Amino acid sequence: MFRFSYRAGPKMLCLAIAASLAVPVSAQDKTPYREHSGVLPDGTTWLIRVPENWNGRLLRDLDFASFIHVPGYAPRYDDLLARGYAFAGLARHPLRLWQYDPQREILNLQTVQDTFTRLEREPDMVMQYGCSGGGLDSLASAEDFPDKIDGSVVLAAHTPVWIMSSFLDGWFAMRALLAEDYVAQGLGQASDLTVAGLPNAGAGGDRNLDAIRASWKSAIENAGKTPEGRARLALAFAIGQWSPWMVEGTDLPDTSDTAAMADMVVKSAMRNAGNVGGTARLLFENAASGQQLSGNEGVDYAAFYANAAPAMKQLVEALYAEADLDLQADLATIDAEPRIAASDYALDFWAGDGRTTTGELEVPAIRIHMLGDWAIPYSLMQGYEALVEQAGTTDHYRQALVQGTGHCEFMAAESSVIVEILAERIETGTWPEVTPEALNTAAAALETGSDPRFVEFGDWRVGAYNRPWTPSQ
Repeated sequence: MFRFSYRAGPKMLCLAIAASLAVPVSAQDKTPYREHSGVLPDGTTWLIRVPENWNGRLLRDLDFASFIHVPGYAPRYDDLLARGYAFAGLARHPLRLWQYDPQREILNLQTVQDTFTRLEREPDMVMQYGCSGGGLDSLASAEDFPDKIDGSVVLAAHTPVWIMSSFLDGWFAMRALLAEDYVAQGLGQASDLTVAGLPNAGAGGDRNLDAIRASWKSAIENAGKTPEGRARLALAFAIGQWSPWMVEGTDLPDTSDTAAMADMVVKSAMRNAGNVGGTARLLFENAASGQQLSGNEGVDYAAFYANAAPAMKQLVEALYAEADLDLQADLATIDAEPRIAASDYALDFWAGDGRTTTGELEVPAIRIHMLGDWAIPYSLMQGYEALVEQAGTTDHYRQALVQGTGHCEFMAAESSVIVEILAERIETGTWPEVTPEALNTAAAALETGSDPRFVEFGDWRVGAYNRPWTPSQ
C-alpha cells in the first residue's frame, strides 16, 4: 500500500492509487518532487521523495518520514533534495520504545529501497544516511548489510552497549563521590541515588523514576555549591568520557577558565539528571526484555581516568587542587564500590547483526559527531575509529568533530558536505581531504546560509575510549 500526494500552492490532492508520478511543490520544500508513501506490514510508515532534478543518487534514512518537517532536521533534508538527492525512509514505529531493533529497521529500509526501484528506477548510487539510531543503522548497514548500499553517512551514532556503559561509568562515579555529603546534608539516603535496575526497565523497585530524578538533582545541586562537590562532578564526567558542555544555547568556555568550566559541568550534570542512567536507557533495555546491557565488573576506574581527555584532566586536577582534595583517594573510593553486572541475555541480543558495531566495514562510511552532544558522548566516535584500525578497514572510514551542542542539531552545510564527500569517495575510490579546515571550506562553498563548525579533536581527544564492546568480548 502507498499513497501519492500532489501539492501546488495551498491546495492538496491525495490519491490512493497503485503507482503515480507528478511534480508537487510545497511552501516549505521549494524543490519540486514526486512523492510516494505507505505502510509496511509491521505498521512502519514509509516515505519517498524524488526531486525533479534527481541526480540518480538515493539516500536511505530511518527518520525521513518522521522528521521531514521538524525544524531541526528539515533544513538538512531540504538542502539535499535541492541538490538532487532522492530520499527513501521510514517513520519510527509507534511501539519502538518497547520493540526497538535496528536490525529490523535496516531490513525495512531495504524493503523501501526495493519499492523505490519498482516505482522509479534503480538508483545510480545508494547511501545509507541517518542520525542517532539512524546513525547506528548507517554503521551497521555498512558492516553487516552492505549488499544494497554503496556507502554510509553517519551522524551522531549510538551503539547501545557502548553508550549505556559510558553513561553507567559517569553515574556510578557520581554516586560513589556524592552520596556521603548527600546523606550528611539531610537530603536523603544513599540508596536514593539509583544508577541501575531503574524503574520500568524490568527490574521492579518501589521508587518511581521522578523521585529518583529529584534525588539526583538535589545531590548535583548540593555538590555544585562547594569546591569539593564541583571537583568530584568533574571527575565523574572525566571517567565517563562525557563532554562537560551539554547545554544548548551556551558557549564552550575556554578550557583554561577553571571556574567557567566547573560551572558548565554542574549545568550539564543537572541536564543529565533528567535521563538518569543514560539517554534511551528504556529503549535499549526493553529491546532485551527489560534486561540491563551495561555492567562494570572488573573495571579499573583509576585506569579509566587515565584515559580522560587532556582538557578534562586539566580541569579535574585544577579543581582538586583548589579544593585540597586527594584525587587518588577519590579514585580508590570509586574502585571500592560494589559492582553491577550486565545481563548475558541482553548482551546476546545486542550481539546480533545490525545491533552493534565492530569496525569491519564493507563499504565506505563517513561519521560526524558534536562535541556537546548530551545524548551520546562524542568519545564513542573515537572508540569506533580504533576498531576500524584493528579491523584493517581504515580506507573505508573517515570522521570529523563538530563544535556544537544538542543532539542531531547539525547544520545543513555540515550534513550536505559529508554526503558530497562520500559520493566522491564512492565514485573515485579516493577520499577527498577531510581535515576540519578542508571540510569547513568545502561546506562554506555549498552556500547553505549556515557556517560549518568542524574542529580538531585537540585536547578533547581521549587517551582511548574506555568502553568498546564487540560480540567476541
